[in-house]
This record gives sequence, C-alpha cells and structure tokens, in this order.
Amino acid sequence: MGEAEVHKALFKLVGILDAEQIPHAVIGALALNEYGHRRATVDVDLILRDDDLQRFKRKYLGQGYAERVPGTGKLIDTEYNVKIDVLSTGRFPGDGQPKPIAFPDPATTALRGGKFALLPLPQFIELKLASGMTAPHRLHDLADVLNLIRSTGLPASFVEKLDPYVRPKFDELWQAAQTRDPYE
Repeated sequence: MGEAEVHKALFKLVGILDAEQIPHAVIGALALNEYGHRRATVDVDLILRDDDLQRFKRKYLGQGYAERVPGTGKLIDTEYNVKIDVLSTGRFPGDGQPKPIAFPDPATTALRGGKFALLPLPQFIELKLASGMTAPHRLHDLADVLNLIRSTGLPASFVEKLDPYVRPKFDELWQAAQTRDPYE
C-alpha cells in the first residue's frame, strides 16, 4: 500500500460522506499536508459525530468497508486496504481523559471548499498538542506541530489563537522551531 492508495481511499470516503450529507473533518497527516508540512501516512483520520458514524456503518459495512475492531471507529477500506480511524465528536485526544480540548462537531467547525473538509488551523493544532501532551505514545503529534511551525513560519503570536491549556506547549515548540538542524 502506498500514498496513492491512501489518497484514493480518502477521496472515495469523502465522496460518500458528502453524498450522504455527513459532516466530517479530515485530521491527521492528510490535514497536516494540506496545512503545509508534508508527512507520509498509511491511514485516513477523520472526525464524525457518533450518530453519523453509526449511520455510515449501517449502510457501508460489507460494501467496501469493514470494522478492524468491532464496535469502534477503526475501519478499513477493503478496496484499497487502507485503515480509517474515525474519532468521535466530544471525545478527548491523547489519553482520552477529560480536558479543555475535545474533538469538535464537524457540522459547525469544518472548513469546506478545498480538496476536503478540514478543521481551522488553530483547532487542528490544539488537538495535536493536547494529544501529544497527554499520551506518551503520541509524541509524534508534538513533532507534527514543531514541523508545521517550521514549514509554514507560524509566528509566535499564533499562540493567542489557541486554548490556554495548550499555549505553554506551543510556546515551547515555537522556541524549539527557531533552532535549525545544522545537518539539514
């Protein structure tokens, strides 16, 4: 499986969600790429409301999609053999424990009009920071923010657009991003 299959699976899924009028927002590395930092990925990550996930599963399981873990949002596109991870509105990133940052409702927050629906950049970064701050196995989320700061030249003042919960971590990563790797 390569990047081409991931993109085919993404656009197939987005086409279905749009046709079914299911609000969604793509997150993860595919969103990171759209926001200006290239990172390879082998899966599709997106946010759906729980009832919309259930509606999708009722109609499409066995029709090109299967559950990797029964009863969850861990799916697979059986045509392209691409994993799909659906994160539910209202749940918490990283360790899953309550915190000021939660997965938002894509019906009210997703930006449309591009290749696919995305969260506004501040919310996307908040989710990445909250995830990396609270789950040791998600440190790549912090690296994603660091690399996004470097790739796009986000100013230090961007911190003002973020929830206070994640501001200190953004400041720390912004400072780190100002130091260039001498071996690059």
